[in-house]
Amino acid sequence: MSTAPAEVTPEPDFVAEPRGPGALQEPEPDQLSRRRVWIIAVAVVLVLAVGLVLLLRSRTPSATRVTQPVTGNSAHVLRLKGTTEAVQSRGILAPVLAGQQVPTLTIIHLAASGTRVKPGDLLAEFDRQAQMRDFVDKQADYRKLVDQVVQEQAKEAAARAKDETELKAAEDNLRKAELEVQKTEILAKIDAEKNQENLDEANATYDQLRETFDLKRKAAQAAIRILEIQRDRTQQTMTHAQSNADLMQIRAPIEGVVVLNTIWKQGTMGEVQEGDQIEPGMPFMQVVNPATMQVRVSANQQDFPRLQIGQTGKARLDAYPELVFPAKVEQVAPIGEHGSFSEKVRVFTVIIALQGNHPKLMPDLSAAVDLDIVERDKTTSMAQAGGAP
Repeated sequence: MSTAPAEVTPEPDFVAEPRGPGALQEPEPDQLSRRRVWIIAVAVVLVLAVGLVLLLRSRTPSATRVTQPVTGNSAHVLRLKGTTEAVQSRGILAPVLAGQQVPTLTIIHLAASGTRVKPGDLLAEFDRQAQMRDFVDKQADYRKLVDQVVQEQAKEAAARAKDETELKAAEDNLRKAELEVQKTEILAKIDAEKNQENLDEANATYDQLRETFDLKRKAAQAAIRILEIQRDRTQQTMTHAQSNADLMQIRAPIEGVVVLNTIWKQGTMGEVQEGDQIEPGMPFMQVVNPATMQVRVSANQQDFPRLQIGQTGKARLDAYPELVFPAKVEQVAPIGEHGSFSEKVRVFTVIIALQGNHPKLMPDLSAAVDLDIVERDKTTSMAQAGGAP
C-alpha cells in the first residue's frame, strides 16, 4: 500500500507578531509621503514670509537708523471742483441806447449756439423800427432848423444893410448940418438958430442909429445862435438815433464759438432765443475761443498750503467722464475770500489750465481736477526734525 508524499509548506520570511492594543503601528508608505509634502510646503512658506519681511524692512527707512535727512516723499492726489471757462472770451450784452428809455428789446435774429464765427459776423439783431422812425423824425427837424438858420442869417444881412444905409444917411446929414452951422456969421440970427437945431437933431439921430445898430446886431446874433443850438442838438439826437439803429445789429468781436446764456423768462430759466424780449445791458451771449480752456476752482484754506503754481494733474468733465485732459496750475490767489458757510473759513481762487481741446469742452461745465501733490511722510519729518538718536 503506497502512501502519498506529504506536502511541505514554505515558511514565510517574516512572521507577524501578534499586536496588542498598546502596541505601536508602523505608518503606511502613502501617509509618510503626504506628511513630507506638508512639511516641505510649510517650510517654503516660512522662508518666503521671512524673506518678504526682511525686504520690507530694508526698503522702509527707520528713524533710529537715519544719520542724514532723507527726502522720503509720498505722492497724493488732491481733488478740486470747479467750472470750465475760456481763456479768451467776450461777453455780448444787449445794446444800451443813448438818449432813450427803452424797457425791453426784441430779438429778431440770433446765431445758434455752437456756431463758429469770425470777426464781423452777425451775431444778433434787435427790432429797430422805433430807432429808425426816431432817426427820420429827427432828420426832418434838423433840416427844418438848418433852413431857419439860413433864413435868419439872410434876414439879418438885409437888416444890417438897411441899418448901415440909414446910419450912413444920418452921418451925411450930420456933416451937412455942421457945414450949415459954419455960416452963422453971414446968416440971420433966426436962420443960425435953425441950423443949430438941425445940427443937434442930426447928431442925436446919428447917435441913436449908431447905438441901435449895435443892439440890433447883438439881438440878431442871439436869435441866430439859438437856432444854431437847436439845430446842433437836433443833429446830435439824429446821430444818436442813427447810432442806436446801428447798435441793433451786434457783430462778433473775435473768432470763436457762440455760447448762449440762460436768462429768466416766463417764470423759468432757459436759453435766449429769437422773439425774446430782454432788458438793455443784459448779457445774453458769449463768444469764446475753445482753443485754450481753463478751470476756475475755489480751494479751501486747508488745501491751500498744498497748492503751488506748476502742479500737474488731470481734469475730467462731470458731463463727459470719458474725457480726460492734462491740467496745470497757472494762478493761485494770494488773498482768500469769505466762504459760503462761515466767515472764518476762507477760500482761494485757483486757475487751472487745460491742455488740448475737444468739441464737447465748452464753458460753464462742472469739472473735477485731480492734482498730484507731494507731501513729506511722518517718518521723514521726524528724522529731519529730531535727527538720529
